[in-house]
Amino acid sequence: MARVELIMPKMGESIMEATILKWRKKPGDRVELDEPVLDIATDKVDSEVPSPVEGTLLEVLFKENDVVPINTVIAIIETEASAAAPAASPAVSTSVPGNGQSSPSVTEPVVATIPFVPTAESAPAAAAAGGRFYSPLVRTIAREEGISQAELDRIPGTGLEGRVTKKDILAYVQQRKAASAATTVATPAAPAPPTATAAVSTATPAAAPAVASVSGNVEIIEMDRMRRLIAEHMVMSKQTSAHVTSFVEADVTNLVLWRNRIKDEFRKKYGENITFTPIFIEAIVRAIRDFPLINSSVDGTRIIVKKDINIGMAAALPSGNLIVPVIRNADYLNLVGLTKAVNDLANRARQNQLKPEEIQGGTFTLTNVGTFGNVMGTPIINQPQVAIMATGAIRKKPAVLETEHGDVIAIRHMMFLSLSYDHRIVDGMLGGSFLRRVADYLEQFDANRPI
Repeated sequence: MARVELIMPKMGESIMEATILKWRKKPGDRVELDEPVLDIATDKVDSEVPSPVEGTLLEVLFKENDVVPINTVIAIIETEASAAAPAASPAVSTSVPGNGQSSPSVTEPVVATIPFVPTAESAPAAAAAGGRFYSPLVRTIAREEGISQAELDRIPGTGLEGRVTKKDILAYVQQRKAASAATTVATPAAPAPPTATAAVSTATPAAAPAVASVSGNVEIIEMDRMRRLIAEHMVMSKQTSAHVTSFVEADVTNLVLWRNRIKDEFRKKYGENITFTPIFIEAIVRAIRDFPLINSSVDGTRIIVKKDINIGMAAALPSGNLIVPVIRNADYLNLVGLTKAVNDLANRARQNQLKPEEIQGGTFTLTNVGTFGNVMGTPIINQPQVAIMATGAIRKKPAVLETEHGDVIAIRHMMFLSLSYDHRIVDGMLGGSFLRRVADYLEQFDANRPI
């Protein structure tokens, strides 16, 4: 018999811990190769952890709802092989490809001679007196920042069951410092002698926001975990970037007529339905090559220009939430490749089958508000990117055309494009020129283009 360690997988570059949502197997249960053993959640995505081997689940080292650092042993699986190399779960190898690290060999009985002893960092979350759980990392940050237990209990959490995550407490610390700085700036240089009322107000801590009073004729819906994360990300983006939005209107008649003419043939030839999204992405990629600063991020006072062009495409889920899968190296794909990537990611997004790495690493985002019949939108930048484009509904409208015989009014397929960009590094000239270039590529689409 050999014993194999099941490792908490690394779910992304910035993910350092995950919460165990549910154990699908109990000690003593038989597990097959690649069979899901447990469900985990991070602040990015929920995922299953499959078994790297076939065998029997011998021991689980953490309970449900525990927050566990990545690369920590979470369970032991006993196999019938005489010798087996311990492999991390398949989720590890897919999320961190080519890391160059080989798994250390495991000889029987490694687990028996080296029992698992949780360290302070890998210990399960500790419970407060009121029953709320806090991870050791959160408690360490609270202690370093001088946050009392009562103050910690008031911090709203976006984790499972309202748990305070690392992001939550860091955001709270930042707001706390900003409020303190604002108070210091607002204090007069030579204040008048404090009155009794002023003394009392100074000593009294800020009151918690009043609870809204509601009548019986309402429905109160608790945000699900994904909605809370989206809300936090959107507010953070508005606080981080100086948002500006520009608009252009494009005549996409040639593009529409071309798609209508070839869509059936395209489906027969490639087995894919071609939508407008891959055509939009193709134009965006060409414009990024012309204006590479759009494909960047900000790090303090440094501008990080990305050489890879990874296009995120916002996709609405059946639950009403939003997710942004990423087409990596979109500039290396032709229209057929982009179509296959768009359809695959959109379908798996709706079925909640995306891998963690497929929603990370985007450098520019496209959102198609025209899907819902909207003619234009002002999207919020997907941090840490510096720009996001929205495409509106394509509608037939009368438009003025210049011909060799003079101007005429004709019915054309028109659409609005909007670009929200970070004015810290993208000025109006760059943002407007990039947006206009995308529109130009769409308007100049070859109506006789072969498939």
